Amino acid sequence: MSGNNVEVVVVGGGYGGVMAANRLARHDGVSVTLVNPRPDFVERIRLHQFVTGSDDAVESFGSLLGGNVRLVVDTATRIDAAGRRVSLAGGGTVSYDYLVYAVGSGAADPGVPGAAEFAYTVTDLEGAEQLRTALAATPATAPVTVVGAGPTGMETAAELAETGRKVTLVCGEVLGPSLHPQGRRPVARRLAKLGVTVLEGPRARVTEVTRDAVRLADGHELPSAVTIWTAGFHVPDLAARSGLRTDADGRLLTDSTLTSVGDARIVAAGDAAVMTERPFRMSCQAAVQLGAGAATTVLRRIAGKTPTPVRLIFGGQCISLGRNTGVAQFSYLNDKVNALHISGRLGANVKEFACNLPLKQMASGARKAGSRASHGGYRSPGNASA
Repeated sequence: MSGNNVEVVVVGGGYGGVMAANRLARHDGVSVTLVNPRPDFVERIRLHQFVTGSDDAVESFGSLLGGNVRLVVDTATRIDAAGRRVSLAGGGTVSYDYLVYAVGSGAADPGVPGAAEFAYTVTDLEGAEQLRTALAATPATAPVTVVGAGPTGMETAAELAETGRKVTLVCGEVLGPSLHPQGRRPVARRLAKLGVTVLEGPRARVTEVTRDAVRLADGHELPSAVTIWTAGFHVPDLAARSGLRTDADGRLLTDSTLTSVGDARIVAAGDAAVMTERPFRMSCQAAVQLGAGAATTVLRRIAGKTPTPVRLIFGGQCISLGRNTGVAQFSYLNDKVNALHISGRLGANVKEFACNLPLKQMASGARKAGSRASHGGYRSPGNASA
């Protein structure tokens, strides 16, 4: 520890982690270290655009992370809760008084023969880069299959079809299961207009992926030069590997204040955790609120005050269907969707607003947490020990 400062380590530089780090770093007597495997921020909600080249999906931490935050570019490999230390892949360690667990989520193991070997993902930058390379090496007329009918699957299918790709979207059950039935209609119309073949129902379930085909439960085989798996998410096993309490999916268990069950020094933000009392949907919309909430909980504990429950307020879901069309599906504050929706160009504008708002919030938080010029950038993994 350094002087009388309270040392807070934030593990993960996604939406929740950056929001938490900036908010914490605004306070005197609090030293904040952010550990992230990349030197830049990745807009995961734009990775489907990265695949087609319409956006690079990367923003500099220089504009999003306050200069009072020490950035360590490395990967956390273990949390020693008893010793309050985080071990890093580069060989160093970082000590903490409080830790914000914000490692996010990634692609789930499909559990389908051949999928891990032959299917691509679009849930992280590395997967999107591999997919982009594969598409560049594939003729534009070759068939492409997208598996998964959630927001990522729908957006990826539309983005590729808009570039002229021949796309089949395999839903498994229903198109857009998180949408209201009335919100699904404009999505289906837009996909049909783009030429996307949509397969729904229990028979449209993938049972095997090969190098050049996708086999379905009804025995049908789809030719597929490039297969993209977007169904499901998983969280890193850092919490479980560190002996912290998790659910069956490996998410860190927290109470309603986002405090880890069993360790008051660890507070969570984002997809990698779950409230035992009030589960929430994995989303950027939740992560930015959870990041702010995690910071508030830590600050109250530092001040010797009892943390208060974090309340999440949802507004809906936004789906981009190419560059100029989208659907904004509204919801009640508890995230239950309703029949209200906006589609077409206005829907696309709402989606763009929803994508840009978190960046503006983080940039505002960075300004309040000091300029990057005042801090001198990040420390390398070799200098991470504290």
